[in-house]
Amino acid sequence: MRSWRYSRWDGTQEAFSLDAEGALDALSDWMMEGLDLASALEWMRRSGFELAGLDMRVMGLDELEKELRSEIRSLEQRYRMDEATADLRRRLERILDREEAAQRARHGYESSRMNEFKDRRHQPEGRLSDAIERFRDWSFEDAEAGAGFAELLGELDRLRALERFLAERGSRFRGREPADYDTAQQVRERMEALERLARDLASGNLEPIDPEQLAELLSENALRSLVILRRLEPELRRAGMLRDGSGGPELTPRAIRRIGAQALATVYGALRKGRPGAHDTVRVGVGLPRPDETRPWQFGDAFDVDVVRSLLNAVKRGVAGPASPPQQPDRLEYRPAPAERARAASAASEVNRRATAQQPILWNLEDLEVREMDYRTQATTVLALDMSWSMSWAGRFPAAKRVALALDHLIRTRYPRDHFFVVGFSTRARELQIQELPEAVWDMGEPFTNLQEALMLAERLIARHPSPSAQVLVITDGQPTAYFRGRELRVEWPMGFGGVSPHAAAETLKQVRRITRRGVTINTFMLDASPELVGFVEQMTRINKGRALYTSPGRLGSYVMVDYLARRRTLRG
Repeated sequence: MRSWRYSRWDGTQEAFSLDAEGALDALSDWMMEGLDLASALEWMRRSGFELAGLDMRVMGLDELEKELRSEIRSLEQRYRMDEATADLRRRLERILDREEAAQRARHGYESSRMNEFKDRRHQPEGRLSDAIERFRDWSFEDAEAGAGFAELLGELDRLRALERFLAERGSRFRGREPADYDTAQQVRERMEALERLARDLASGNLEPIDPEQLAELLSENALRSLVILRRLEPELRRAGMLRDGSGGPELTPRAIRRIGAQALATVYGALRKGRPGAHDTVRVGVGLPRPDETRPWQFGDAFDVDVVRSLLNAVKRGVAGPASPPQQPDRLEYRPAPAERARAASAASEVNRRATAQQPILWNLEDLEVREMDYRTQATTVLALDMSWSMSWAGRFPAAKRVALALDHLIRTRYPRDHFFVVGFSTRARELQIQELPEAVWDMGEPFTNLQEALMLAERLIARHPSPSAQVLVITDGQPTAYFRGRELRVEWPMGFGGVSPHAAAETLKQVRRITRRGVTINTFMLDASPELVGFVEQMTRINKGRALYTSPGRLGSYVMVDYLARRRTLRG
């Protein structure tokens, strides 16, 4: 017969498994805020996080420490300790009373033995442990008193610990419930364990913590949270999300793909809510068949006949009777050339010949169906991402970084033939590799904006990967304030309040003209509506004929995603 035994979960049992992907999603939220991997992991441990699949929020170390401190305060507010050692002192007095009676009966009142006993007993009042220590080497005449004193000696170390505890913090206990000796010892041991655990949590030292002790000190939610925090990094490693790099732990390619997918889901979720439409279509590129969609053949179509559907049309027409003679066309009907009709008729005859097994099926041109085609082209996109210090305000940089990751994932999965690059710029511009994106952070201490160099780098990337649909997406919150003149880097503060940086703006617009001559479209997404930025972007737009949009960080993803999808040259012919 099978039986089951249940016990309270203490953190040692595998009551649940940590969802590594959910933990990575929570980690990526911190990294979107501009934290590197190590800092994001530390913030997760400190602040806690939501974990999919659990009906709880994982408490951070700071919250756990706060719970421990709260438990300590509740003990201080519950008990008072002024009588904590009174019971033990009364026990000692009873033991000494018995021994004094035994000494008096055996040695009389004035013996040296009796005098020594009285000297030891009646020394000035002090700590109880000192009174017990004075009789450590005393040979008791009363056997029962000796046995009782031996018990007190066994308790002496714990008594001293309690006395030290009361000397340090006895005044903090202001509750109404008096604590006897045993209760006081339990309170001391619990408070010391709580404080020891709080110190470990404060230092982030989780390994030495005993799960069985945790079960006695923490609530179940806190206990589960602590176990998850202990397993967080090892579980991410086991799931292939983290690995050791030259500078410590680093994200694996699998983790980077997951972060990109989550960023895309976030951005695309907002895109669906808006239901944007009006995608541009231009007939350029390579035609790819859509095998499930066909239409009647028309003059001028590529002769990619769907034999099965054409044959069915012929069979259906044969059952229904011969096709009606074509109506006389009016003057606007374009008649196929004789050569074209002859070629189509020849193809139909060949199909008839091959398809005829027992009974001939006669085909007409009206039976022919051709496969629908998708016309696609390769696109090259450069995302120019402002990384100057001002992007750290109002959630601008996290929104921009999430867009970069989302676009990268979208293009890699849906448009793998496209080229996509990210160029970060502040005082200088540089290309950001995909593995750098999750940990990218704004350039602290770099207040200048070098859009000119960002466009130069974008132009070089597009020149190395040319396409008929090249574009630059600029995400910025400020006008240019840094530029190159020749090989010399210059910076230029705006001239007065609300002013512009005239030389930086002029040199940047020269680069806009150069890249425009290559046929590259520049679409700018402004995260600030300052007049100087709006004025500069309007000049860019007049030169390049691209678009300029002002948006908040929360809506940035939708605008950029709509813009990229609109630029895709996809049509159905």
